[in-house]
Parts: sequence; structure tokens; C-alpha cells
Amino acid sequence: MITVPDGFGEGLGDGAGEWVAKLPKLATKACARWRLAPDDALMNGFCAVVLPVRQADGHPAVLKLTWVDAETEHEPLALKLYDGNGAVRLLDHDAELGALLLERLDPHSLDDEPIDLAVGVIGDLLRRHRGIQAPDGIRRFASSLAEHPAVPRTLLDAAREAGTRPMGTTLVNEDLHYENVLRGDREPWLVIDPKPLAGDPEYCMIPLLWNRFDELDGHRGLTDRFLAICDAGELDADKARDWTLHRAVANWIWSLEEDLGEMAAVCGEIARWAART
Repeated sequence: MITVPDGFGEGLGDGAGEWVAKLPKLATKACARWRLAPDDALMNGFCAVVLPVRQADGHPAVLKLTWVDAETEHEPLALKLYDGNGAVRLLDHDAELGALLLERLDPHSLDDEPIDLAVGVIGDLLRRHRGIQAPDGIRRFASSLAEHPAVPRTLLDAAREAGTRPMGTTLVNEDLHYENVLRGDREPWLVIDPKPLAGDPEYCMIPLLWNRFDELDGHRGLTDRFLAICDAGELDADKARDWTLHRAVANWIWSLEEDLGEMAAVCGEIARWAART
């Protein structure tokens, strides 16, 4: 039924190869369960494939098959809590298959829109979702910053200190960024692919800085976008700065370990900016 793109699944972790090999069978089972007919070409991200389908009544939808780990396992629960409010609607879910049946959206994302419009939309979504409390069982933030010779001790210490701040219990999407907000019919813009976490709304800041980073005018540009997001989303700037610093250093170290030089450079730049702000 589906042909998985070459290279998909690399970097996902132990057992990913076996899961990728089973994807055609999982798609067949999910389509049989929900009486779905494939309707367009398969798409994929880093940890999921998405198949446009038609339901038995002819309505369009998408079948999403996700690599389930600590970051993705509660995506269905987050979508249920959002209940279509500013987010893609979850039509059904099969935990055994790792399958989600979702409403179909236009692939046009906020990444294709002017940054001022994108920040305004993101801010509106943040305000709408800030009152949703994370239920028991949703993973919570845990600080674990290792040593790395390329990361200055002063930045590492500052990031560790920032990670000791008390955390809230709001449902936070730690992977909220411009490509993960798509055009919809029910609403102009809807969030997809939430990576839920119990914490402060401000924890979501850094993906909004490192995405479209090349559009920023140095540290002044970082400051301007940071403050614009804080203003649009009614975020606490001090908390947002602390979590940005912590996550920048954490992702800097991870990028260095994974030999992702460009991403490491961006995270290092954000970390230095946050430490001085």
C-alpha cells in the first residue's frame, strides 16, 4: 500500500528499522480498521509518515503512523485536550498500531508567511492553550546537562541554574514552530504534531527562535522576535529567557554530539544571547 522513503527512520533509536519495515503492514491494518482509501502520495517528517486518505463516507482525512517514544506517546492525549481548538482534530487513535486518524489540513504552513503574521498567529494559539492543565502521566521537564568541552563553563552553569526554576503544570507543546501550524478549513491556522510536556508556557520559546533564524538581524533581531512572541503570547519574559537559555545549551550539546554543526552554531548563538539578555 505504501512505499517508505529511503533513509526514513534513521536516527530514531533502537528498533526503528524493524518498525519502518512494518509500516506498509501497519498502514494496511489501519486502513482496514477505519475503512480508509489512500487518496494521495505518502508524506513524512522525522518520526512519522502521513498518508492522505478518504473515509468510507468520502470525507478527507490523513492517517499518521508515528514512532512512539517519550516525546510522541502522548500526542493523542494532547490533541484530545485541545479538542480541535486551534489544533488539528483527532478523529480516532489506535495505540497498538501507533496510528492516528486526523482531519486533513492544507500543507501550507506559517513558515511560508511573513514573520510578523506568523508570530501573531503563534501568540494567539499560546493564549488560547495556556489554560489547559496537563493531566497526570504527561512527562515533566527534567534537567540533565552534561559537560562538553565546546560549551563554556559560565554558560553551562547559567543554564543549569535556569533549569532549577520551579515548573508550572500547563500543557506545553515543546515543538511548537512555524512549520507545525497549517492552514485549515474550520480555522485559518491549526497546530499539528504536538510534543506535550507539563510545565511553563514559556518553555516553548526556543523553537520559535531557531526556526527562521536566518531571517534575524543578529542579537538585535533575536531580541525583537523574542519580545514580539512574549507580547503576542502574553508570556513572562524572565521565564522565557531562562528556559530559552537552558534549552539552547541542552540542544547545543546534543547537536555537537550528533555532529550537527549548523544547528550547534545556532544554539550556541542563542545561548550567548540569552545569557546576556
